[in-house]
Amino acid sequence: MKLGLIVNPIAGMGGRVGLKGTDSVLEEAIAKGAKPIAPKRAKQFLQKLRENLGKTPIEFFTCPGIMGEKEARTVGFSVKVLPMKIAKETSAEDTKTAVRLLTAEKVDLIVFVGGDGTAKDIFDATPGCHEVPVLGVPSGVKMYSGVFAVNPSDAVHVVLAFAENQAEITEFEIMDTDEKGIRSDTFSVELHGFLKGPFIPMRIQGSKQISPETVDEKENQIAIARFIVEEMQPNGTYILGPGTTVKRLAELLGVEKTVLGVDIYKEGRVILDVNEKRILKEVRDWQKAWIVLSPIGHQGILLGRGNQQISPEIIKRAGKLQIIIVATRNKLRSIDGNTLRVDTGDAEADKMLKGYIKVITDYKEWRLVPVQ
Repeated sequence: MKLGLIVNPIAGMGGRVGLKGTDSVLEEAIAKGAKPIAPKRAKQFLQKLRENLGKTPIEFFTCPGIMGEKEARTVGFSVKVLPMKIAKETSAEDTKTAVRLLTAEKVDLIVFVGGDGTAKDIFDATPGCHEVPVLGVPSGVKMYSGVFAVNPSDAVHVVLAFAENQAEITEFEIMDTDEKGIRSDTFSVELHGFLKGPFIPMRIQGSKQISPETVDEKENQIAIARFIVEEMQPNGTYILGPGTTVKRLAELLGVEKTVLGVDIYKEGRVILDVNEKRILKEVRDWQKAWIVLSPIGHQGILLGRGNQQISPEIIKRAGKLQIIIVATRNKLRSIDGNTLRVDTGDAEADKMLKGYIKVITDYKEWRLVPVQ
């Protein structure tokens, strides 16, 4: 199999620092202390692939330097480097050039490490490139497109199944949001089109499903919020994740809430749009700190998509029992495989969250749901 690899080295850097993306704000992200995410995710994928490859022959084609060559050689793969030059600060045009060159090499599959912006760049490359199957290794901030594996390990399973002709080829929605709008707490997502890719149930995350704005849905959200308010500790600190269900909680408390950001509620006041550093500063007693989360519709992902401010360090300090999961009955029914997922990028944090977790679905009503 001829496999093409593209790494977007800046993807995901805006997550922990609270910028909700990296488009047009790379310098600001670096100034806030952001560290590269994608190279590490690429190495995790490649190392796992190397360990499980067996006798499956794979010929690697990749971009020079930090866009794939460095990561592949670090884990011991021999690669053919595409004849392209990249600047110190890579761009969308580099991704598009790589796609065209990989298509010319007649690769069987393109694997990219990035987020929705990278998926859109691949879609935009050339109309003819849409015939090459594509698989995403998640490394962005928000990943609403359906073309991504759940995590680097699942991406390896999909690649090997594809190599053995055991994966169905289907069309995935390529979606992207307006990051400037998200930073001003305005949600706008656009469907750009479709890319072909290999599909293995439970290994591919699927597209985000937006919650319906119906009376029943709103009443269900309010009922959940009422139950949480009644159970809240007056001296507690609450880290509030993104989403409309969590926003209902803030409304009942009589405080503001960013729909798309992470906020802190304590002592009757709210601190809006916090990043990882601010959370660690504000929480003084982790035994009296709770994290309130709602999974992404259809994908069922709790952590690792759009809420990277709640980092593995924060998750481990709080502990699994201090995480409050909320989801309306409709949202829970929509989740693929009736299973919640985590992809924090930290194996210890992910392992801690595995097993069953209580999900509040209505007033004084909850269900035990498995976490993968």
